[in-house]
Amino acid sequence: MNDPTEDNGLWIRRFHPRPDGDVRLVCLPHAGGSASFFFPVSQSMPPSVDVLCVQYPGRQDRRAEPVIDNIPDLADQVFAALLPWADRPLALFGHSMGASLAFEVARRLEREKGLVAAGLFASGRRAPSTHRSETVHLRDDNGIIAEMRSLSGTDARLLGDEEILRMILPAIRADYRAAETYAYQPGEALHCPVVALVGDNDPKVTVDEAAAWANHTEGPFDLRVFPGGHFYLANHQAAVTKELTDRLPGTGPRPPGP
Repeated sequence: MNDPTEDNGLWIRRFHPRPDGDVRLVCLPHAGGSASFFFPVSQSMPPSVDVLCVQYPGRQDRRAEPVIDNIPDLADQVFAALLPWADRPLALFGHSMGASLAFEVARRLEREKGLVAAGLFASGRRAPSTHRSETVHLRDDNGIIAEMRSLSGTDARLLGDEEILRMILPAIRADYRAAETYAYQPGEALHCPVVALVGDNDPKVTVDEAAAWANHTEGPFDLRVFPGGHFYLANHQAAVTKELTDRLPGTGPRPPGP
């Protein structure tokens, strides 16, 4: 199969290229996260899954670029960046803000190109049609840092390094603004399978709010609840990876031979 260009506008990180994979798994990070958050997922996938990790502007090697502080514009950019990779099925795996973004990208794939995602895995995020009033993005720097510490999703070494913190806070604030101001626009439901994954003690989403993802697809839906909080997946990497691989085309459990 032909392989798309590696220079894809800096949006895509492909840590373990598998050009002969049957499906491409697109991983979209949480607010304040980067593509490298999904390095372990990429590393653990079988040869049949080519993993594409999205890198948002304003962080790491894209630190000098202007941030994008709203989901619609971010979804437009990610959608465009993924088109060269759509020569085979695309599945979307987003955590927290990344789940909302994955949903909007899936909508664009269906609406603009008639491409139904091979699956949407929505992790640690309430369904688009549910609503909470959240204002972390309006806090001062110390308030945002306190929120990050409470969720335990950021390397403690970064939280203790004042210089690095001040450097990355503009991108983190922009991400929180994008996540917290996202307003779902009702429309046609997706047609792809949707799996919602959530920690049973997540302060950002209840199990019921995660279950409401069922209302956003005409395809199959499943809910997986894990022990833990917002970053439950850090402690259940093997189980989460198995959920993904068992449900992606060409990767599920094989029947025993004759």
